[in-house]
Amino acid sequence: MKTALLLIDIQQAFDDASWGKRNNLEAEENAGRLLEFWRKTNQPIIHVRHHSSDKNSLLHASNDGSDFKSIVEPIEDELVVTKSVNSAFIGTNLEGYLRKENIKTLVICGLTTPHCVSTTTRMAANLGFKVLLVEDAIAAFEVNSQTLWLAEPDKKLSDPEFIHQMALAQLSEEFATIVTCDEMMDMDLVLNAR
Repeated sequence: MKTALLLIDIQQAFDDASWGKRNNLEAEENAGRLLEFWRKTNQPIIHVRHHSSDKNSLLHASNDGSDFKSIVEPIEDELVVTKSVNSAFIGTNLEGYLRKENIKTLVICGLTTPHCVSTTTRMAANLGFKVLLVEDAIAAFEVNSQTLWLAEPDKKLSDPEFIHQMALAQLSEEFATIVTCDEMMDMDLVLNAR
Protein backbone atom coordinates (compact mmCIF):
# COMPACT_ATOMS: atom_id res chain seq x y z
CA MET A 1 0.00 0.00 0.00
CA LYS A 2 1.11 3.53 -0.74
CA THR A 3 0.77 6.89 1.00
CA ALA A 4 0.10 9.79 -1.36
CA LEU A 5 0.84 13.46 -0.81
CA LEU A 6 -2.13 15.59 -1.89
CA LEU A 7 -1.29 19.27 -2.41
CA ILE A 8 -4.50 21.29 -2.70
CA ASP A 9 -4.81 24.62 -4.54
CA ILE A 10 -1.37 26.04 -3.82
CA GLN A 11 -1.91 28.62 -6.53
CA GLN A 12 -0.73 32.15 -7.17
CA ALA A 13 -4.22 33.65 -6.78
CA PHE A 14 -3.95 33.22 -3.02
CA ASP A 15 -1.18 35.84 -2.93
CA ASP A 16 -3.69 38.52 -3.91
CA ALA A 17 -4.38 41.10 -1.21
CA SER A 18 -8.14 40.76 -1.71
CA TRP A 19 -8.13 37.62 0.45
CA GLY A 20 -7.10 39.66 3.48
CA LYS A 21 -4.95 38.49 6.37
CA ARG A 22 -4.08 34.85 6.79
CA ASN A 23 -2.42 32.65 9.34
CA ASN A 24 0.50 30.27 8.90
CA LEU A 25 2.61 32.23 6.46
CA GLU A 26 5.00 29.25 6.25
CA ALA A 27 2.34 26.90 4.83
CA GLU A 28 3.71 26.89 1.28
CA GLU A 29 7.29 26.50 2.49
CA ASN A 30 6.24 23.49 4.56
CA ALA A 31 4.27 22.06 1.64
CA GLY A 32 7.41 22.46 -0.48
CA ARG A 33 9.44 20.59 2.15
CA LEU A 34 6.88 17.77 2.11
CA LEU A 35 6.94 17.66 -1.68
CA GLU A 36 10.72 17.40 -1.73
CA PHE A 37 10.59 14.64 0.88
CA TRP A 38 7.93 12.71 -1.06
CA ARG A 39 9.97 12.92 -4.24
CA LYS A 40 12.99 11.46 -2.42
CA THR A 41 10.93 8.59 -0.98
CA ASN A 42 9.23 7.82 -4.33
CA GLN A 43 5.75 7.95 -2.87
CA PRO A 44 2.82 9.12 -5.05
CA ILE A 45 2.30 12.88 -5.42
CA ILE A 46 -0.96 14.49 -6.52
CA HIS A 47 -1.30 18.19 -7.27
CA VAL A 48 -4.80 19.64 -7.15
CA ARG A 49 -5.66 22.96 -8.75
CA HIS A 50 -8.88 24.93 -8.72
CA HIS A 51 -10.17 26.32 -12.00
CA SER A 52 -13.19 28.47 -11.28
CA SER A 53 -16.02 28.60 -13.81
CA ASP A 54 -16.34 32.33 -13.02
CA LYS A 55 -14.38 34.27 -15.65
CA ASN A 56 -13.84 37.09 -13.14
CA SER A 57 -12.25 34.78 -10.56
CA LEU A 58 -8.55 34.96 -9.79
CA LEU A 59 -8.67 31.16 -10.08
CA HIS A 60 -10.15 31.08 -13.60
CA ALA A 61 -7.93 29.14 -16.02
CA SER A 62 -7.39 32.29 -18.12
CA ASN A 63 -5.87 34.11 -15.14
CA ASP A 64 -2.22 33.75 -14.10
CA GLY A 65 -3.54 33.26 -10.56
CA SER A 66 -4.58 29.75 -11.52
CA ASP A 67 -0.92 28.74 -11.94
CA PHE A 68 0.78 26.71 -9.22
CA LYS A 69 3.17 28.54 -6.92
CA SER A 70 6.74 27.80 -7.95
CA ILE A 71 7.62 26.15 -4.63
CA VAL A 72 5.24 23.27 -5.43
CA GLU A 73 5.38 23.25 -9.22
CA PRO A 74 4.58 19.75 -10.54
CA ILE A 75 7.21 17.85 -12.47
CA GLU A 76 6.64 15.16 -15.06
CA ASP A 77 4.94 11.97 -13.89
CA GLU A 78 3.20 13.78 -10.99
CA LEU A 79 -0.55 13.66 -11.33
CA VAL A 80 -2.39 16.98 -11.69
CA VAL A 81 -6.09 16.98 -10.85
CA THR A 82 -8.19 19.96 -11.91
CA LYS A 83 -11.41 20.71 -10.05
CA SER A 84 -14.04 23.44 -10.19
CA VAL A 85 -15.65 22.92 -6.78
CA ASN A 86 -14.37 22.59 -3.20
CA SER A 87 -13.81 18.83 -3.23
CA ALA A 88 -10.97 17.30 -5.22
CA PHE A 89 -13.16 14.20 -5.63
CA ILE A 90 -16.07 15.84 -7.46
CA GLY A 91 -15.86 15.84 -11.24
CA THR A 92 -12.31 14.45 -11.26
CA ASN A 93 -10.56 11.10 -11.64
CA LEU A 94 -8.98 11.32 -8.16
CA GLU A 95 -10.87 8.50 -6.47
CA GLY A 96 -10.42 6.17 -9.44
CA TYR A 97 -6.69 6.86 -9.53
CA LEU A 98 -6.31 6.20 -5.78
CA ARG A 99 -8.21 2.90 -6.03
CA LYS A 100 -6.28 1.79 -9.12
CA GLU A 101 -2.95 2.55 -7.46
CA ASN A 102 -4.01 0.89 -4.17
CA ILE A 103 -3.41 4.11 -2.24
CA LYS A 104 -5.08 3.89 1.16
CA THR A 105 -3.58 6.90 2.97
CA LEU A 106 -3.54 10.57 2.00
CA VAL A 107 -1.31 13.26 3.48
CA ILE A 108 -3.08 16.56 2.80
CA CYS A 109 -1.71 20.09 2.67
CA GLY A 110 -2.70 23.25 0.83
CA LEU A 111 -5.21 26.09 0.75
CA THR A 112 -7.52 26.90 2.40
CA THR A 113 -8.20 25.13 5.70
CA PRO A 114 -11.98 25.71 6.04
CA HIS A 115 -12.78 25.37 2.34
CA CYS A 116 -11.16 23.02 -0.19
CA VAL A 117 -8.83 21.38 2.33
CA SER A 118 -11.69 20.63 4.72
CA THR A 119 -14.12 19.48 2.02
CA THR A 120 -11.56 17.17 0.40
CA THR A 121 -10.51 15.79 3.81
CA ARG A 122 -14.10 15.00 4.76
CA MET A 123 -14.83 13.28 1.46
CA ALA A 124 -11.60 11.29 1.57
CA ALA A 125 -12.49 9.96 5.01
CA ASN A 126 -16.06 9.21 3.94
CA LEU A 127 -14.71 7.26 0.97
CA GLY A 128 -12.64 5.11 3.34
CA PHE A 129 -9.19 6.67 2.99
CA LYS A 130 -7.00 7.35 6.02
CA VAL A 131 -6.16 11.05 6.15
CA LEU A 132 -3.21 12.79 7.79
CA LEU A 133 -3.77 16.55 7.71
CA VAL A 134 -0.60 18.66 8.02
CA GLU A 135 -1.63 21.61 10.19
CA ASP A 136 1.39 23.79 9.46
CA ALA A 137 1.23 23.21 5.69
CA ILE A 138 -2.31 24.60 5.38
CA ALA A 139 -3.68 28.07 6.06
CA ALA A 140 -6.87 30.10 6.46
CA PHE A 141 -7.79 33.66 5.61
CA GLU A 142 -9.66 36.16 7.71
CA VAL A 143 -13.35 36.75 7.21
CA ASN A 144 -14.00 38.56 3.95
CA SER A 145 -17.15 39.55 2.07
CA GLN A 146 -17.89 35.89 1.27
CA THR A 147 -17.63 34.74 4.88
CA LEU A 148 -18.83 37.84 6.70
CA TRP A 149 -21.56 35.88 8.50
CA LEU A 150 -18.81 34.22 10.57
CA ALA A 151 -17.90 37.54 12.19
CA GLU A 152 -21.22 38.05 13.98
CA PRO A 153 -21.84 38.48 16.82
CA ASP A 154 -18.26 38.04 18.04
CA LYS A 155 -15.65 39.88 15.96
CA LYS A 156 -12.89 37.50 17.14
CA LEU A 157 -14.39 34.89 14.82
CA SER A 158 -12.91 36.79 11.87
CA ASP A 159 -9.35 35.99 12.98
CA PRO A 160 -7.64 33.63 10.49
CA GLU A 161 -5.90 31.60 13.22
CA PHE A 162 -9.22 31.09 15.00
CA ILE A 163 -10.85 29.98 11.74
CA HIS A 164 -7.92 27.61 11.06
CA GLN A 165 -8.07 26.06 14.54
CA MET A 166 -11.87 25.67 14.41
CA ALA A 167 -11.62 23.83 11.10
CA LEU A 168 -8.90 21.55 12.48
CA ALA A 169 -10.95 20.84 15.59
CA GLN A 170 -13.92 19.82 13.44
CA LEU A 171 -11.79 17.49 11.32
CA SER A 172 -9.65 15.97 14.08
CA GLU A 173 -10.14 12.25 14.73
CA GLU A 174 -13.47 11.86 12.93
CA PHE A 175 -12.04 12.74 9.50
CA ALA A 176 -8.27 13.06 9.94
CA THR A 177 -5.28 12.74 12.19
CA ILE A 178 -3.72 16.17 12.64
CA VAL A 179 0.09 16.17 12.27
CA THR A 180 2.92 18.64 11.69
CA CYS A 181 5.27 18.86 8.74
CA ASP A 182 8.20 17.63 10.84
CA GLU A 183 6.20 14.63 12.01
CA MET A 184 5.28 13.74 8.44
CA MET A 185 8.89 13.85 7.36
CA ASP A 186 9.61 11.05 9.78
CA MET A 187 9.48 8.05 7.46
CA ASP A 188 8.42 5.74 10.29
CA LEU A 189 5.20 7.72 10.67
CA VAL A 190 4.57 7.55 6.93
CA LEU A 191 5.13 3.81 6.88
CA ASN A 192 3.02 3.20 10.00
CA ALA A 193 0.16 5.24 8.56
CA ARG A 194 -0.56 2.59 5.95
